[in-house]
Amino acid sequence: MSKKIKIIDLFAGIGGIRLGFENASNNIECVFTSEWDKYSQITYKENYPNEEVFGDITKIDDKLIPNHDILLAGFPCQAFSQAGLGKGFSDTRGTLFFDIERILIEKQPKAFLLENVKRLKTHDEGKTLKIILKHLKKAGYKNIYFQVLRARDFGLPQNRERIFIVGFLDDKIKFEFPKPILSKTSVGDILQSRVDDKYTISDKLWAGHKRRKRENKLKGKGFGYGIVDKNSEYTNTISARYYKDGSEILLSQQGLNPRKLTPRECARLQGFPDSFKIPVSDNQAYRQFGNSVPVNVIEKVAKQMLKHL
Repeated sequence: MSKKIKIIDLFAGIGGIRLGFENASNNIECVFTSEWDKYSQITYKENYPNEEVFGDITKIDDKLIPNHDILLAGFPCQAFSQAGLGKGFSDTRGTLFFDIERILIEKQPKAFLLENVKRLKTHDEGKTLKIILKHLKKAGYKNIYFQVLRARDFGLPQNRERIFIVGFLDDKIKFEFPKPILSKTSVGDILQSRVDDKYTISDKLWAGHKRRKRENKLKGKGFGYGIVDKNSEYTNTISARYYKDGSEILLSQQGLNPRKLTPRECARLQGFPDSFKIPVSDNQAYRQFGNSVPVNVIEKVAKQMLKHL
């Protein structure tokens, strides 16, 4: 039996990146997990019941982290995202990226996969990404690749674009990101057949959505609501704020106000199987799936990485 490939799962959320790697190979062993949000920890432990989930990574001594082959981290993106303030950083100290950096320096895994919002690529005219790459190279990883990949190019009906950064200690490795599979997607594929009336939005909320869209259009802004039906090829990107009003993805209904997606539909939209347990409230589930990753994309990237390990 071949030796297990050991991973650590940082800023783990509900384990989407880990799940993608486990889908890619049955030879993966997770030896350390860190996630500070208590509700995400509940969902993670429900789906990985035999594991300890460590809390705040900034308080964990890197010497105590087990040796591993691949570091995985969907590190927090608020500093770079369109929805955040977009401040980014000029140095890694004082940011959560620093914790990735110090663990890479201390443990020197063979490879890493980092995931973040598409805007990281262009933030501060590309300077932020340059700083990240510079620090990764100083940590010993001269062989680094990055690319923006889209969920809808890998079988999920969602227009989610994320940047993936892959690095290897071995500078002879020639890595290639996966090519789009270009299978046709449909929102109908992720819909449940029976849905509670509570997911249909109220007259007041629907009127507010329409009013804001009109006002924003007059101001030349694109922000409003996004409406789809079962025949639509894909939805907008689901975000952590979806629990607030569902405006980015509303599903049209014959003779009724539109409805929000259910938590299970959000899980499917991100590539989680129906066997994945959702033990938290709807609001927390929306936040968790909005913060998570498209599992199908991770699986394809993982397969490309594992060829070299």
